[in-house]
Amino acid sequence: MKLTFKKVREGAVIPTSATRLSAGLDLRACIDKPTVINPGEIVNFPTGLAVCPSDENVVLLVFPRSGLGLKYGITLPNSVGVIDADYRGEMSVPLINHGKEPYTMMPNERLAQLVAVPVIYPETEVAEELPESERGTAGFGSSGRF
Repeated sequence: MKLTFKKVREGAVIPTSATRLSAGLDLRACIDKPTVINPGEIVNFPTGLAVCPSDENVVLLVFPRSGLGLKYGITLPNSVGVIDADYRGEMSVPLINHGKEPYTMMPNERLAQLVAVPVIYPETEVAEELPESERGTAGFGSSGRF
């Protein structure tokens, strides 16, 4: 599978993997000047890129960078971003600061990871009853803590 990128802003950087076995491609902030994210604030960062996967049976998922989360409390407000295979607009990455200090995002700083994942497109149907299962209707926490 191949991802074809189009630069839609001056200064956009094509994503690359940090290492040979990295699952994600590093997305970068396509901004002209340093941008502060204050504690509790959400800022949407452009990447300057649009993308087209060669396989339409994938979804591109945007995950936070673990180092930004652990060290500074910077993560995605929606936990995981979803980029459908047929979306051709600019990718952007909203970030929230859960930390106690302002964080300054620098131009071209790595801000998130892009991971391609296979998708199964289900058909839907309605039924009066569902088959029984071992778990049944037991919900949150029903399988225990350990």
